[in-house]
Amino acid sequence: MDFTLDAKSEAKRQGVRAFVNDRLIPLEADPKSYDHHENINPELLKTLRAEVKAAGLWCLQMPEEVGGQGLPFTGMAACYEEMNRSIFGPVCFNSAAPDDGNMMVLNKVGTAAQKEWWMMPVVRGEVQSSFAMTEPDGAGSDPGMTKTYAERASNNSWRIHGRKWFITGAGESKHFIVMARTSDDPRKGLTAFLFHADQPGWKIERRIPIMGPEEHGGHCEITFDGLEVADENILMGVGDGLKMTQIRLGPARLTHCMRWTGMGRRALEIAMARIEQRHAFGQKLAEKESVQMMVGEAAMQLDIARLVTMRAAWKLDQGDFARKEVSTAKIIAADALHRATDTAIQLLGARGYSKDTPVEWMYRYARQARLVDGASEVHRMVIANFLRREGSEYFGWRTHG
Repeated sequence: MDFTLDAKSEAKRQGVRAFVNDRLIPLEADPKSYDHHENINPELLKTLRAEVKAAGLWCLQMPEEVGGQGLPFTGMAACYEEMNRSIFGPVCFNSAAPDDGNMMVLNKVGTAAQKEWWMMPVVRGEVQSSFAMTEPDGAGSDPGMTKTYAERASNNSWRIHGRKWFITGAGESKHFIVMARTSDDPRKGLTAFLFHADQPGWKIERRIPIMGPEEHGGHCEITFDGLEVADENILMGVGDGLKMTQIRLGPARLTHCMRWTGMGRRALEIAMARIEQRHAFGQKLAEKESVQMMVGEAAMQLDIARLVTMRAAWKLDQGDFARKEVSTAKIIAADALHRATDTAIQLLGARGYSKDTPVEWMYRYARQARLVDGASEVHRMVIANFLRREGSEYFGWRTHG
């Protein structure tokens, strides 16, 4: 596997890095840059998104023919890492979850009409989107536990009833994918429906308070009481919901890993600058062996996370689903992010625990990494099941011919 970036990806990476350094990082220290939920201020976001588009860095993950930059997954990995060196980065480049995964899956499996109506406004940055799968009664890591159901309303439409929660961005989203049960078949019982926020038959019950900073629109609990969706707005087909979910979640999980390595790097950058300046007991902190052990371990874990993330990205570029590789990256990148932010706070001392740097923001954000898009324990189960099926071939090498 050659992880050398192609010329286009490297040029975009350098462009993203320059934009993050010159425009985004300086804004993090200004309280006016934030809204009431610790996101970037919406008006500022509009300005920055216009600048990103003008710089040719918009929607790196989408094909050029729909207004993106057409990067492979390996190029995305390098660029996403750079953009999330700023806590404002991903949303400015239209590469934040859940829009990121929603755009990619619609582009892959949507009809021409669905792409034009549902996907393109998201690609252009005109609306946000949400993916409504997780439920209070258990559906999340296991979609098979979905209780929300859809029943026939007519020959060409369905009515949806049920409850979802922790639906990211729902408070601001206009376009939604909702997973609902259409039969009791264990493999073909789920269906993915597309709808617009203006349609009747659903409502937001509450914006759930969370430990960390929120995305725009928060994480909401929503109910469905007869939302009617036409057959033409079914994604793929009736009973294809589980298949669609698998297509969506692999790449979407990996983009989390790409972003997390960048955030972890930034946390260490902030800590390293401090320990090179601060003296204690006659030495720079950076010269103390105990400190070197801490930063060395954190840097090593981040580098491992980058390598396994890039390996999974490379396999996706080869047309592989890369399920075990994505699960491996998801576990390692989540742990590496938490270690990097925790290490940074420890080295910064009281300053790290304060809001004088963005590290405490990162630390609160990092705790969710071991939960979102499948808890780490679930991904370990995935890996264990691959090992049981493949035996010694699990550790096989790729060969030519």
